[in-house]
Parts: sequence; C-alpha cells; structure tokens
Amino acid sequence: MAKVIEGLYYSESHEYVRVEGGFGYIGISDYAQNALGNVVYVDMPDVDDEVEAGEEFGAVESVKAASDLIAPVSGTVVEVNEALDDQPELLNQDPYENWIIKVELSDESELDNLMGATAYTEFTAK
Repeated sequence: MAKVIEGLYYSESHEYVRVEGGFGYIGISDYAQNALGNVVYVDMPDVDDEVEAGEEFGAVESVKAASDLIAPVSGTVVEVNEALDDQPELLNQDPYENWIIKVELSDESELDNLMGATAYTEFTAK
C-alpha cells in the first residue's frame, strides 16, 4: 500500500503539492515512485521558469520507464531540489521529503481541482 500524506494535494498523474504560505512544493507520490522503480534521473525546469497546471514541467527516468512530470498547479519556479541531480534515488527513499520543485503559486484556487489524501487513496486503489 502506497503511503499517502494528509494535508497534501494530489493530481491524477500522481504529483503532489505541499502548500506553505503561497508556495507549493511539487513532487511525485509514493504510488508513482513505486510504479517507476529505481529512479536514475530527474529532469527539472530552471529557476524563474513558469509552470502551467496540466502542462509538462520535467521528467523522471527509472530503470523501467520514463515518466513526464505534469504540473498540478501554475506558478513560477523559485527553487529546484538540486540534491536530485546527484541522488535521484532520493525520490525512492522518501518522495514526500524529497520534493522536486518549489513554485510561487499564481492561482491558489487551482488546488480545488486536486484530490485530498482520502480521494487519492481511493483513486490509486482502482
């Protein structure tokens, strides 16, 4: 059973957002990292790039597959998790601790389109 954290927002493409004071930390869910297997590379946007909800912003590659990262919310990238450049396997160890990008949210109402922990648990059980 994949770990799901209360208080985060989840997308159908298995990204999450942790919101802290107008900023969103975006990463992949535990379900996603389990499905991917051993992560070997993370392609991330640059600081100051704009991401759009529903649009691709990067990719995660594993020994099994590559998967596009789809932004769950829109915003401006203010930080990327540089530790993932040298240690992409951190996503396998704890995908909630090891977010991929931090964005300044441009429209917090977009969070209403995402699932909470209970809905996401039900979604991944299908």
